[in-house]
This record gives sequence, C-alpha cells and structure tokens, in this order.
Amino acid sequence: MSVKTLIKNNIRNYSMFIILLLIMIIFAITTNGVNFNPRNFINIFFQNSYVLILAIGMVMIIITQNIDLSVGSVCAFIGALSAMVYNTGLGMPAAVIISILIGVAIGAYQGAWVAFAKLPAFIVTLSGMLLFRGLTYIVTKVSPVSLKDTGYSLFATGILDEVLKVNRIGPYFPMAFIVAILLLVVFFIAEFAGRKRKIANDFEVTPLPLFIVKLALISLLILGLADRFARSRGLPIVVLVLGITIFVFHFILNNTVLGRYIYAVGGNPRSAKLSGINSEMVIFIVFCFMGGLAGLAAVVSTGYMNSALPQAGNLFELDTIAACYIGGVSAGGGIGSVIGVIVGGLVMSAINNGMTLMNMSPHSQYIVKALVLVLAVFYDIYNRRKSGLG
Repeated sequence: MSVKTLIKNNIRNYSMFIILLLIMIIFAITTNGVNFNPRNFINIFFQNSYVLILAIGMVMIIITQNIDLSVGSVCAFIGALSAMVYNTGLGMPAAVIISILIGVAIGAYQGAWVAFAKLPAFIVTLSGMLLFRGLTYIVTKVSPVSLKDTGYSLFATGILDEVLKVNRIGPYFPMAFIVAILLLVVFFIAEFAGRKRKIANDFEVTPLPLFIVKLALISLLILGLADRFARSRGLPIVVLVLGITIFVFHFILNNTVLGRYIYAVGGNPRSAKLSGINSEMVIFIVFCFMGGLAGLAAVVSTGYMNSALPQAGNLFELDTIAACYIGGVSAGGGIGSVIGVIVGGLVMSAINNGMTLMNMSPHSQYIVKALVLVLAVFYDIYNRRKSGLG
C-alpha cells in the first residue's frame, strides 16, 4: 500500500487530528501561547471531561441511527440525586455506583420505547429531556444542592499526585508519565496483536514502516499531553477516569461481537435483521450504555461545579452531538469510533477555550460552534456522496 493510498483511505479518520493541531496553533498565535500553558491544559479537561464521557455513549447511539436529546436533563437529574446520596454519608464510591445504576435504568426506560415499542428516538428522548428536567426541579425544589464537603469535587477536579502525596521530581510530577507509559505498553501490545491477527487471516495491513510512524506519532501525542500535566500539578483524576472509559468502550466497539453488531445494525438495519442479529436488543443495550455514561458524566459535572444546580446540563446535548459529528461519526449511521469522537470533543474544547482566552462574548461563541457543526455534517455528507455511499 503506497503512502498516497494510505492517506486517501484514512483521510476521514485522521483529518480531525490535523484540524485539532491547526486550531491549537492558530489560538497559540492569537493568545501569545497561553493556550499551550500546562495549567490551561488541565483546565480544558476539568471543564470538558463530562462532554467527552457523554460523547463516548452518543457515538454508539448515532452509529445505530438514533439520537439522544435528553443527556443534559438526565445529567442534571442524576447529579442532584448523587449529591443527595453523598450528603447522607455513604461516600464517593457509593455515589458514583448509584449514579451509574440510575443512569442505566433511565437508559433502559428510553431504550425500551425506542427498541421494542418502535417509537422514534427523537421523540422519546425529547420527552425524556422534558421529563427529567421537570424531575430535577422537583427533587431540588429549584434550589442548588450543596455538598457537605470537598470530597465529592475531588473526582472531577482532584489531582492524583496530590491525593497520593507524590512529590515533584525536578520540574515534573511523575504520575502522568507513569500512567502514560503503562497506557502506551497496553496500546502497543494491542496494536501488534491486531496486526498479527490480520496478517494470519490474509487481511491487508499498513506497511511496517508506516505502521511504526503511526505508533510514534501517537506516542508523541500521549507523552506530550503527559508532559503538560506533569509540569503543572500532576495527573487529573478525571483524565484517568476518562482514559479507562475510552479504553473499555473502544475495546467493546472494536473487539467484541456486540461491537460488530452495533456497526451492522447502524450500517444496514434490514440486512442485520435478516442475518439473525437481534437489532432491538442491540439498540436497547446501546441506550443502557448511554444512560450509564450519563450517570458518570453527571458525577463529573456536579463535582466540577461543586454543587447540584437545577439548571445544570443546559446544552450538554449540543456539545455532545457536535463532538460526535466533528469526530467523524456519519449522519447516516454505521460509521464512527470512540477515538474519533474524543478528538472531535477536543476540537470543540480547544475552540471554546481559545475563544474564552480571546475574551469573545458567549453570543459569538454560540455562532462559531453552530457553524462548526454545520460544516462537520456537510463534510460527512460530501464524503459519502463522493464515495458513493449516499
């Protein structure tokens, strides 16, 4: 496979990496390099990690040709309940587990209407948006739910090095590099094992030199991010949580039967049904995943704000859906990846952060995000038509 062919075949997957880099460079010029400040990198993840978590669930929803408009209201509702659970003295682990279980139950409720009752996901989740916003106002009595101490917020804004009382070594806090190296070891093992498996089954693989270059670039990206964290305060706990979540759902989508079924149902529902796939159960499970991740995102967003607000979650669905489409998820279903939506989410985060550093008004920021979303969907439809898929 030539370099030209490789680029042509993967331009959809890797164009967002290039765009992310260009956005960072442009804002570095306009902000005199403030956006590359190590502390700013930590703030980006503190402020946007819940969107990235929601996007991991939303990518599976959109792949199956559905949508979830309720994630913002669900986050507000579960956030209020989790704060109340924490205030009873049960502790943070219980609050996280209960939040995820409530989210799964909500996902099962909405998934049952979509999968088994055959109601349009747009209508079901629009109903859910109103339902759970109303329930949030009821349980909070339209007043913020304050947290009894700062233990809850550590989940969203805590630093692993500080919690473990790890001292700085020279200019660095070491935990970011330790976790990054462990992550790269697991990644390398998975990549080489996958390559070996493809060769054994006579599938086409990337030439070895280009494969090595890809691994080197990804390694530089991960180590560069670790460097930013290590130079500031250390590894944010929420980044570790996000990394584990990315790994789990990337593995599910790419290495399990369920993952193949999700793509099959989204790519051609009729053919998937005729092939013996239980499409209804696949869609139901995907909505349960979305609900569980909404529960996790609710804990993160509540911890970041350090209280559960009745109006929390406003426009979360906009940022989440935008991250998916910018990250290469197809509007027609059947195409998308966890890594892609994470990059798409980081693109949106970099744009938001850059505009804030430039002191742009919130009204102008809405306009820019709207244009970015339209262009992302146009890019998807253009590519599908060009390749004969749409």
